Amino acid sequence: MSTETKESLNFIEQIVEDDIERNIHDGRVLTRFPPEPNGYLHIGHAKAICVDFGIAQKYGGACNLRFDDTNPVTEDTEYVEAIKRDIKWLGFEWNGEALYASNYFPQLYGFAVKLIEKGLAYVDDSTPEQIAEMKGTPTKPGTDSPFRSRSVAENLELFEKMKNGDFPDGARVLRAKIDMTAPNMLMRDPVIYRIKHATHHRTGDDWCIYPMYDFAHGQSDSIEGITHSLCSLEFIHHRPLYNWCIEQLGIFPSKQYEFARMNVSYMITSKRRLLKLVNEGIVTSWDDPRMPTISGMRRRGYPPMALRTFCDKVGVAKRENLIDISLLEFCVKDELNKTAPRVMTVIDPVKVVITNYPEGQTEELTLINNPEDETQGSRTLPFSREIYIERKDFREDPPSPKKFYRLGPERNVRLKGAYIIRGESFIKDENGVITEIHCTYFPDSKSGEDTSGVKAKGVLHWVSAPHAIDVEVREYDRLFTDPTPDAHEGKDSLDFVNHDSLNVIPNAKAEPSLLQGKAGDRFQFMRLGYYCVDTDSSPEKIIFNRTVAMKDKWAKK
Repeated sequence: MSTETKESLNFIEQIVEDDIERNIHDGRVLTRFPPEPNGYLHIGHAKAICVDFGIAQKYGGACNLRFDDTNPVTEDTEYVEAIKRDIKWLGFEWNGEALYASNYFPQLYGFAVKLIEKGLAYVDDSTPEQIAEMKGTPTKPGTDSPFRSRSVAENLELFEKMKNGDFPDGARVLRAKIDMTAPNMLMRDPVIYRIKHATHHRTGDDWCIYPMYDFAHGQSDSIEGITHSLCSLEFIHHRPLYNWCIEQLGIFPSKQYEFARMNVSYMITSKRRLLKLVNEGIVTSWDDPRMPTISGMRRRGYPPMALRTFCDKVGVAKRENLIDISLLEFCVKDELNKTAPRVMTVIDPVKVVITNYPEGQTEELTLINNPEDETQGSRTLPFSREIYIERKDFREDPPSPKKFYRLGPERNVRLKGAYIIRGESFIKDENGVITEIHCTYFPDSKSGEDTSGVKAKGVLHWVSAPHAIDVEVREYDRLFTDPTPDAHEGKDSLDFVNHDSLNVIPNAKAEPSLLQGKAGDRFQFMRLGYYCVDTDSSPEKIIFNRTVAMKDKWAKK
């Protein structure tokens, strides 16, 4: 392989290709995605999914889905099913059946017993506070536990009693016996098993001791024969323990490699903080369209290919950095521009009466669904004497035509796919609010058939008033007012919540074709942005979530 080609690869691809060339593991590539089922997946997991599954796909391998279900207190089958949905929605398939760390509880227990027999693990009766104190600090060595010198026989007996439920939660733990003076504090006799009398979502009450993540992770990789264990950079300090366990147990030598996690401005990726947003009612659910969860982004209308493109553009690196959310929104808009049908919806309607259009007449106009994709065809929509336009598209005293191309007295505009109209007069209510605009139209100015010679620079979207349907529109700003809400010392990320992040418009006016919209359908509302039919919709009320605006007003701040 040429040097030039090698340099175009990211560092993980280079590692994999080198292993294949050297016939490591017979050239086999098997990765895994190991989420803990204690919450919904977020934008950071989207990157991990793309890396784990993407590497396997690129090199003709496979990727296991393995749930790291070692903490029965926080895990639930709801999260398991949500994670499966998210992975499939992103367009990936895992290798065979979904796997679980709980599948390996008997083997993991056996591994722990083996470490005890080798004099490399001991049962400790100390409290969590005492263990933390024994660990020392990054600049001060730890001190040995008074239980570190227990005999192998005593440790085996006590560990079996832990398994049999003879002790209450927190009474004892099993610790690996490594080095209490190690510079890496994770190597200072880490806890590898703890007692939890809790019903597990898969194994029920079969177990009352559960392995810690650091003990279950590497051994589960080894049991499955994982060749490349890919994880985010915060686990780099865990790698020595990962390797130590595999070496001491003499099992399949899986190897861990770390890449930079996904940090996106105005988003948080802590499951604990995301759960707090849900529990405190700041958002409605894990799939609230403001959430950085994959399910939230799906409900908001983000296409799966946009997320995959975003992860590809961000790339795989060894250093952490903050990705501007505008790149994600660009990827969403770029994908929707190619795929979303164009429709007309008026968010803030004001009625327009075309005084010289025949009363009672309705004609059908034909509009292209998507000029970027001719295969989407066209649709017909009604045009009549009374229509709705956006209130902001009319000014009673408009500025220079060079600065305002929309409607005003003695101003011409074209109605999209229809005729040129000219502003004549308007009616106000007692509060001075314009309630009705009167216009005339040029009968020979119909789009595609214009012989009028009349000029109009502006083009407005509109909806026929007698045929309009009422829809609810939910417009979203970012959930946080600060680009790094979880990076401020002494402050909680919730201190930066944008309490004006949701604006509900109950009675927008939409063209009648949207009556056919189903949950998840995406559209471009002409001149307004991209919108998606929400899961809360019903035949009686169609609800649209704004996916992304045409222009990002935040970019101006």
